[in-house]
Amino acid sequence: MKKYLLSIALIFLLSIEIKAHVDHYTNYNYLEYELFRNNKLIGYHKYKFQRNGENLTIDNEVSFKITKLGVNLYNYYAKGIEKYKNGVFTGFNSQTNQNKKEKYVNITIDPLDKNLLIDGSSYKGKADKNIIIGTWWNHEIVQKKAQISAVSGRIIEQKVEFIGKEDVKIGEKIYKTLRFNFSSSDPSLSKDKKLNTDIWYEEDTFLWVKAAFDKTGYWEYRLKKVN
Repeated sequence: MKKYLLSIALIFLLSIEIKAHVDHYTNYNYLEYELFRNNKLIGYHKYKFQRNGENLTIDNEVSFKITKLGVNLYNYYAKGIEKYKNGVFTGFNSQTNQNKKEKYVNITIDPLDKNLLIDGSSYKGKADKNIIIGTWWNHEIVQKKAQISAVSGRIIEQKVEFIGKEDVKIGEKIYKTLRFNFSSSDPSLSKDKKLNTDIWYEEDTFLWVKAAFDKTGYWEYRLKKVN
């Protein structure tokens, strides 16, 4: 009960204190994360924030490979562009090469009802304007009932649980963080489709610090660089 009440209080706090979540990141121009699998560095995830008046464009790039005895077993590369105007989402597109399998997403806004129009390799159709693209850097995702896969456009209904406050050490720095667990709302999904990811956001700034999940190994994203 105590954890439940703390979760409600925290979500309420996020709702009333941050009117435009994207605008909360105006001091950031670049974020870089190292990607580890079973504690071995295998790749990176980078975000570049570009501003032009009321427009914000976020370029993101992900690259990793899994090797064994010097042989490449799995290669992954993705590049995407996320767009906002006056703090409001206006579009997204990405191209992904997942071990030689091509996937994509294009998201635009319906001019009539302002809902999302998704053209993706896994889903094509409309989606509620109140769901969010699953790129993790924006802490607004903790308030959403669903997220859109940044790889294929699939809509992932989610449950978000506030786990608690934790100190996270990365390198020589200790971050005061808020830890959340994201899980799939749909119990019928196959294991490989289910969401079960822990995300840590810095308590004072809501900067994404770390992510972790189990899927054919233990994976972690760890913050490397902030500008």
